[in-house]
Amino acid sequence: MATTRSAHTVWEGNLLEGSGVVNFDSSGAIEAQPVTWASRSQDANGKTSPEELIAAAHSSCFSMALSHALNGAGTPPTKLVTSADVSFQPGEGITGIHLTVEGTVPGLDEDGFLAAANDAKANCPVSQALKAVPITLDAKLA
Repeated sequence: MATTRSAHTVWEGNLLEGSGVVNFDSSGAIEAQPVTWASRSQDANGKTSPEELIAAAHSSCFSMALSHALNGAGTPPTKLVTSADVSFQPGEGITGIHLTVEGTVPGLDEDGFLAAANDAKANCPVSQALKAVPITLDAKLA
C-alpha cells in the first residue's frame, strides 16, 4: 500500500533575516519547529534545519532497512543505534552524509554486520532518494 506523508513550512521575510515554522501534518507527532537561515548555516540555537530533518529521516530509514535485512538473514538485531550527520556548505548545498551504526546482533560476526550495513546504506529508500550526495558509513558490533 503506497503512503504519502506531508509537512508544510510557513516562511516570513527574506532568507537572512526571516524565519519559518515547519509543521508535521501527517502525524502531528512532532510539534511545529522553528527554522532560520542562521540555524541552517551557523549554530542551531534551538531551531531545526532541513539537514537535521534529513538526518532524522535517514537514520530511521537506515535502521529499519538494516533491521529487516538482518532479520531476513536469520540474525535479528537486539538493538541498533544509528546516527546520521548531514553536512551543509552555504553556496554548495548538502555535501555529504555520514552514517554511524552500532549493533547488538547475536550470532553475527563483524564482517557479516558490515556487509548488511553497507547493503542497507545503498538500498534504504532515503539513501536511494539522496543518491546525488556522497554517503559514507561506519558500522560495528557493540
